[in-house]
Amino acid sequence: MRGFVALLAGFSVLSGGLRSSEASGETQAGRTTCPDRCRCEEDGLLHRVDCSDLGLRTVPGNLSVFTSYLDLSMNNLTQMSSGVLFNLHFLEELRLAGNDLSFIPRGAFAGLHSLKVLMLQNNQLESVPAEAFNNLHNLQSLRLDANRISGVPPGCFSGLRSLRHLWLDDNSLKEVPVEALRDLPTLQAMTLALNHISHVPDHAFSKLGRLVVLHLNINRIVTMGTSCFHGLRSLETLDLNHNNLVEFPTAIRSLSHLKELGFHSNNIQSIPEHAFTGNPSLISIFFYNNPIESVGRSAFQNLPELRTLSLNGAANLTEFPDLTGTKSLESLTITDARITSLPSSMCDQLPNLQLLDLSHNLIQSVPSFSGCENIQKIDLNHNKIEELEENTFTGLMSLHSLDLSWNRLFSVKQKSFSALPSLSKLDLSSNQLSSLPLTGLESLTHLRLAGNDQLMESLPREDLPRVRLMELPYYFQCCAFISCERRGEGGGLWWEREEASHPTGRDSSSPADQDWEDFLLEFEDEPKPQRSVHCSPTPGPFRPCLHLLGSWMIRGGVWLIAAISLVSNSLVVLSVFLSPLSSVTPPKLLIGLLALVNGLMGVWSGWLAAVDAWTFGSFWRFGVKWDSSFPCRLSGFLCLFASQTGLFLLTAAALERCLWSGAAVCSDRPDGRSGCLLTPPAIRLSICICFLLGVTVSLPPVITGNTSTSFCLPLPSSASSSLAFAVSLVLIDSLCFLIMTLAYIRLYCRSNKAPPTSDEEVALTRHVAWLLFSDCLLYLPVASLSFSSLLRLPVAGPEVAKGILLLVAPLPACINPLLYLLFNPLAREELAALTAHTCTGVATKRQGAAGGEQLDLTCDDDDAEKQSCDSTQALVVFGGGREEEEGGGRGSRKMKTSEAFDALQH
Repeated sequence: MRGFVALLAGFSVLSGGLRSSEASGETQAGRTTCPDRCRCEEDGLLHRVDCSDLGLRTVPGNLSVFTSYLDLSMNNLTQMSSGVLFNLHFLEELRLAGNDLSFIPRGAFAGLHSLKVLMLQNNQLESVPAEAFNNLHNLQSLRLDANRISGVPPGCFSGLRSLRHLWLDDNSLKEVPVEALRDLPTLQAMTLALNHISHVPDHAFSKLGRLVVLHLNINRIVTMGTSCFHGLRSLETLDLNHNNLVEFPTAIRSLSHLKELGFHSNNIQSIPEHAFTGNPSLISIFFYNNPIESVGRSAFQNLPELRTLSLNGAANLTEFPDLTGTKSLESLTITDARITSLPSSMCDQLPNLQLLDLSHNLIQSVPSFSGCENIQKIDLNHNKIEELEENTFTGLMSLHSLDLSWNRLFSVKQKSFSALPSLSKLDLSSNQLSSLPLTGLESLTHLRLAGNDQLMESLPREDLPRVRLMELPYYFQCCAFISCERRGEGGGLWWEREEASHPTGRDSSSPADQDWEDFLLEFEDEPKPQRSVHCSPTPGPFRPCLHLLGSWMIRGGVWLIAAISLVSNSLVVLSVFLSPLSSVTPPKLLIGLLALVNGLMGVWSGWLAAVDAWTFGSFWRFGVKWDSSFPCRLSGFLCLFASQTGLFLLTAAALERCLWSGAAVCSDRPDGRSGCLLTPPAIRLSICICFLLGVTVSLPPVITGNTSTSFCLPLPSSASSSLAFAVSLVLIDSLCFLIMTLAYIRLYCRSNKAPPTSDEEVALTRHVAWLLFSDCLLYLPVASLSFSSLLRLPVAGPEVAKGILLLVAPLPACINPLLYLLFNPLAREELAALTAHTCTGVATKRQGAAGGEQLDLTCDDDDAEKQSCDSTQALVVFGGGREEEEGGGRGSRKMKTSEAFDALQH
């Protein structure tokens, strides 16, 4: 054949030289004009022509006789004329895929005596051409997949005596083309997948003695003849996956050379006794996703070559299969079943086992695996194992991965892991461990313990020298593994960095990240010095290791806020409720209750300051107990309750002032001053609603116990419940400030129409306005922080966010009482009267207790006491000197105050 090609090539050169006198030295052997828009290459004396994806409607006519490769795929060909390729005697591969061919006539491939590969997939063929392939005696591969073929006429393959590979998948076949397949004795691989076949009859493949691979997957096969595989003497791979088989196909027993068998995702309910008796060469069996209810005891016995057995999804399987005589098994997977125990002789039956996956079962105890000397991975997650004995994993020198997560482990013996020199990955997450022995875990690189809430002890770093990835129950346990310089670093949102590293389940990182980490570890033989450790949850500003409050600036600010808030709010409460001059009107009642609630914010700040002082320099030692303690939850409740209830009371005060300005129900008071007296039931009802709303908003974090910081405050996270709670708080607070602002705008718009009836009412209205302005101003940075977190905008880092939460958020609890004490003349009068009354009462009690004989001795002390009280009164009254110049009404009040002082002193 090659000599014949050379002869034709020489003749072509000679004839070309005679036709053109100008082409000497320029014309190459056998070269003709390449079809328009096609891409041509030379392969020795033969040509390769690529005309794919050009929108062609007909086959190019000027093709070289020496073309060995022709690609006409992805065009718009609708028909093939007879003899169109007749001259291409050297063509070996023809691609016609992705066209619109619906019929191929007889003689379309005439003359293609050398054709070996023919691709006709992705066309519109509804039937295999009856006579088009008759002369393709050398064809070895025929692709007819992804068409609309519903029928295969007998004799259509009669001329394909060299065919080895046949694709008929992804068509509309409803039955196996038994008669047509009888003409393919040399066929080695065939796929009938993705069709509508429902039954495989007896002797369907009886003439395919050389067939090695048969795919019948993704059909609708319900039944199979008991002799349907008769004659398949060479079959090694059989794929029956994704069908509707109800009974085990016993016909496979005739496949003596079968090596790989797959019939997962069917409806098979039982595997009979001696199911694979005639398949001694089986290497892999994939039987998962079947509703298996029973497995014959001898079903998997005496399979000496079996390497892989997968029975995933056998929901009703309760007993471990008997694997006697299957000593070559290397991978055994039985998941999502109901196995309750493992036989003690399992490792004796499977000495070569390397991978054991029994996850998602009901196993309560495990035997000793000491006989499985070659095992490398054991997966027992999602079972009911409660205890590990010291000899459970003894002698497993090759074990490098052990997964016992999501069990009920509460006890691990001291030497349970002592004889595992190759163990690198250990997952004990979501158990009930209170302690973990680290003996023998020096080679560990991955350790997962998240979800063991009772495991509060710290893990010594020297016992885990090679660890690289850790997931621990509490972030304080990571302090020993992460350098102080790296804590709190990184970009992104501050709360995302705090929350993303706090795993709530088994895995905190994505599967892709873990796979990459595992891949890198496979190539790491020796530990690297100063290797970084990824430990989660990661310590940071909201999860500190050394100091709860961090910097001295924050620490001093928290102490100052606590002191000012407690003292100033106490004075306001005393002046409103205990002063002899004070009459508790509705606005003053609201202001007094607001001071009482603001004092709780001071309690929270003082609480944090005290904890910081108590754990100074070693917060990580006490952090676990603090975070999970009731005092932490209570302090978080106090902070939320004080903040939200204070805002609700301020909103009620603003609405009360707006209603007062509208001249609701007004009457003269008994003391001679006139004002607006709102009905007491309405005031009591509004106060009860404010406190009820405050409790309602503050209780969810206490009930759930989910505090995401060591400050016992719930912060926004990726969890839907946490995010919804944060959004609700922001919307409620913003709505309150909007209502107060609208109320005071309305108040000032009609202030000229109704002149005030009392200087006291004007002072209280002005005071509520100052509270509204100051609190709204201080709310802006807190709101900005909240909105940036909710919208995932990296506006502030964790240190800035910490400063805002600890220093700016509690500031209203300090500013509100100071505004009342320093700028409201009523407060100074009430405090002066209360001071005078207290000092006089103390002096009177001392005089009565001393008696007549000691009157002279105590006289000097009484005088000193009265001088101290007079000095305090002078300081308080001095600050109100400016108000005396504002009007006569204010002056008369000073006169009454002076008279009251004189009456108290005499």
